[in-house]
Amino acid sequence: MAAADTTEALAAESYISLATFRRTGASVETPVWVARLDGKLYVVTDGTSAKVKRLRASKRVRVAACDVRGRVRGEWYEGSGRIVREARLITRAHGALHEKYGWQMWLLDAGSRLFGRFARRAYLEIRLA
Repeated sequence: MAAADTTEALAAESYISLATFRRTGASVETPVWVARLDGKLYVVTDGTSAKVKRLRASKRVRVAACDVRGRVRGEWYEGSGRIVREARLITRAHGALHEKYGWQMWLLDAGSRLFGRFARRAYLEIRLA
């Protein structure tokens, strides 16, 4: 399957498993929400999370469709990830996630604001190989 088709298929999933890599090379998998924008996948997470730290150390990622508990359904796909820094792109990625997840994203936003976590969010861009 071409990277564009894979990106579209993964973006249609409710959750994907995002594998980031420790310095030892061991992967750590986490179920995350995902949205597609401009042919890439976008994820929002706490900027202080270990996955962000691992992504700073290694841009290598793997993704696969999964359920809410992280049980993988299907193939793993290799790619690269980065932490989005551009304010305009963050706004667009947030919009894409909000469009897809609707009231669930609204609740996440409200909880993040209520508990002071909104400002420390990180948006991750995933590009499949």
